[in-house]
Amino acid sequence: NTSGVIYLTFDDGPSTYTYQILNTLAKYNIKATFFVTKAGSDDAILKEYQQGHTVALHTYTHDWNIYQSVATYLDDLNKVANRVKSITGVDAKYVRFPGGSSNQKIYYRSNNTITIYDLINALNERGYKYFDWNVSVEDAGGCAYVSSKSACVLNNFKKYLRSNQENIVLMHDIKSYTAAALEDMIIYGINNHYTFKAIDDNTTPVHFR
Repeated sequence: NTSGVIYLTFDDGPSTYTYQILNTLAKYNIKATFFVTKAGSDDAILKEYQQGHTVALHTYTHDWNIYQSVATYLDDLNKVANRVKSITGVDAKYVRFPGGSSNQKIYYRSNNTITIYDLINALNERGYKYFDWNVSVEDAGGCAYVSSKSACVLNNFKKYLRSNQENIVLMHDIKSYTAAALEDMIIYGINNHYTFKAIDDNTTPVHFR
């Protein structure tokens, strides 16, 4: 008898807005997941880890050229993994592909040399788990092009949540309006009896089909 689970996940950071997000999460004692890049300060990643959040791997460069081959993808992944290990002392094992595990996107970005399945197999061989999402607040999509950006993010959050599932929510901690909307999202989730969790080994990955 639960209204579902919310996994707040943030891509592309850290950034200056990450600290605002961390303060909001701490205010409500909620844990989230950060899929990090080469961006931002080491201090922000350290704070994510010290405050009990899951630090996961997005990409080092977030350059679509990483999809040229399995080797170029793994080289990029290893760089961001080494960054996280040097800051936290932990081997991060959760991954999110830039653009998600969309075979079409990777297929065309790689000039038809690899598929998503080649990359998934490479991750599996190295003990990684990858996570897509089933809720997007569109903070890097449609909401970036409207005047009331924070309201748009909040409305999409409410619109796409489902009480009968684990909701893995895609957001970006490089967006000021996402940071501004976060407290209202959390309040909405609490008032509607959702449970908030960070991704861990017990989380069932959401994979695109």
